[in-house]
Amino acid sequence: MRLLNIQIPIRDGVGASKVFLPEGPYATILDFLEIRFPRGTRQGWENRMREGRVLNQFGKPVLPGASYTPKQVLYYYRELKAEAKIPFEEIVIYEDEWIVVADKPHFIPVTPIGPYLQETLLVRLRNRLQVDHLSAVHRLDLETSGLVLFTKQAHTRDTYASLFRNRLVKKEYLAVARHTDQFDWPITHFSRIEAGERFMQMQEVTGTPNSVTNISLIETVQPWALYRLEPITGKKHQLRVHMNALGLPIRGDQIYPQLNDYVVPSQRDYHSPLQLCAKRLSFQDPISGKAHYFESNMQLQWPPTDFA
Repeated sequence: MRLLNIQIPIRDGVGASKVFLPEGPYATILDFLEIRFPRGTRQGWENRMREGRVLNQFGKPVLPGASYTPKQVLYYYRELKAEAKIPFEEIVIYEDEWIVVADKPHFIPVTPIGPYLQETLLVRLRNRLQVDHLSAVHRLDLETSGLVLFTKQAHTRDTYASLFRNRLVKKEYLAVARHTDQFDWPITHFSRIEAGERFMQMQEVTGTPNSVTNISLIETVQPWALYRLEPITGKKHQLRVHMNALGLPIRGDQIYPQLNDYVVPSQRDYHSPLQLCAKRLSFQDPISGKAHYFESNMQLQWPPTDFA
């Protein structure tokens, strides 16, 4: 099928999702949507269509009675349900013609996921800055605070993403974990990280290493210590997995070593965030040639106010 160069608009800071229409026994597009997305309702999809939030591959609204034609693309906008407000605010610390660098608090996802849509860093910034094509170049975990790089124009995203792929970005994190005399700091930890048996968890396995982290000890307030973590690679949960493998799980970690039960956003406890912050980010801008150095203003709970 020939791809069409159609610009589907951003609405309320959120881009449209896309679904391919396969061969099937559907009389109308509404019939297909009802079966394809069983969590929704037929009435809900009808309402979305009447509100112009279901579009064909030409970007035109699809009405509830529209006939089904296979081998086409359909665009739709997620429902904007009321979301629990995350009581922390991001800070824009740099913006130019090409990029935005934001300082993300703990508990805010970078991009829409699960129950989070409007309460994500990407959508907040799109609405705040009125930049429809703002796009995250890399990710931080929901629980991690610190610096996130965004591009403002769609055609430059891969140019900046290549900096991360080619390890041309220097990243430095701070973390709080138990103190130990077991290691002669600083150390470099190598391992192979793959998906674990439990959802969300990653694990170290035998085999050729695919992850590398430089770890150094900054300060100790017994029984805790402040560590500097410099990831050379960028595997999912790499810093959390590496610290846990060393017997030093990061304070406040809800995944390592023990995967805690999921808590819905409206019932989250915001008093014990993961003590991990993406503190510094530096690279040479591939377009302007400017040498960038950014430092987060987000603070960890250091020194700890309790010593448990």
